[in-house]
Amino acid sequence: MVVEPLIVGLLLAAALMHATWNAILKSDQSDRLATFGVIMTTGTVMGVCVVPFVPMIEPGAWKFLIASVLIHVLYYTFLLKAYSYGDLSHTYPIARGLGPLLVALVSGRFIGEELRTQDIVGVFLLSFGLVALAMPLRNVVPRPGARHGLATLFAVLTGVTIAAYIIADGMGVRTAGPTFEHRISYIAWLCVLEGPWLLVLAFILRPDTVWGHLKRTWYRGVIGGVIANVGYGIAIYALVLGPMAHVAALRETSVLFGALIGTLLLGEPFGGRRVAAAAVIVGGLVLMNGPSVF
Repeated sequence: MVVEPLIVGLLLAAALMHATWNAILKSDQSDRLATFGVIMTTGTVMGVCVVPFVPMIEPGAWKFLIASVLIHVLYYTFLLKAYSYGDLSHTYPIARGLGPLLVALVSGRFIGEELRTQDIVGVFLLSFGLVALAMPLRNVVPRPGARHGLATLFAVLTGVTIAAYIIADGMGVRTAGPTFEHRISYIAWLCVLEGPWLLVLAFILRPDTVWGHLKRTWYRGVIGGVIANVGYGIAIYALVLGPMAHVAALRETSVLFGALIGTLLLGEPFGGRRVAAAAVIVGGLVLMNGPSVF
């Protein structure tokens, strides 16, 4: 099953949105936890505005919704740790790239979605390209405080949680109900339940500094929150329309956008090897989402 061109276009837009809000979060040098909290709280407000106008999701979808919320809590924890120890152009490709690889590996056994031969080849190309993209560049002085090993570890853990919530949300939105409105309801309830917990945590940990940070930079989190929640809403809805591994892989073209944003806007190095790795990644993604050739 090949994803329709319109969905491909929407997922590419979602990928750019994801890379953009991650860059907004990574570039915050004063209080990243508080900014992340505003991003998530913005999603809560958006969800609350939608919930009254859509039907309730089917009872069978709630277990997936709750599982997704719990997995997302781990995801946020690992993501913040990864960004605190490493560059965006290093940690982001690992975290985002592992997701579709793991989904592809388990989709046949646990979800019943079988891969074509070219999908398997695409997965290997994607894996090879991500390893090359994530390896540290030679003759590059790490930024002060960077710890490559810990950054890699937390990026890998982030990738594992990404695969887990993709599967949970894929199963959840497919069981949410038969109509478009039911699927929108699932997305809205996910935004509501994820809630302002990170912002609450920031206030608990740093009550004296969070208010000042928010007064100066609240708009960054709000902009990031709108981008993040619209982008993930597109991705969740696409999980109804195509195989999870394909949808996940297309969305993770964000690794390329993330590496480019890290290089062009945040001053992080890229290098010729990463250019070649990016081309291999694109080849793998195209192969996975193209018509059958084998």
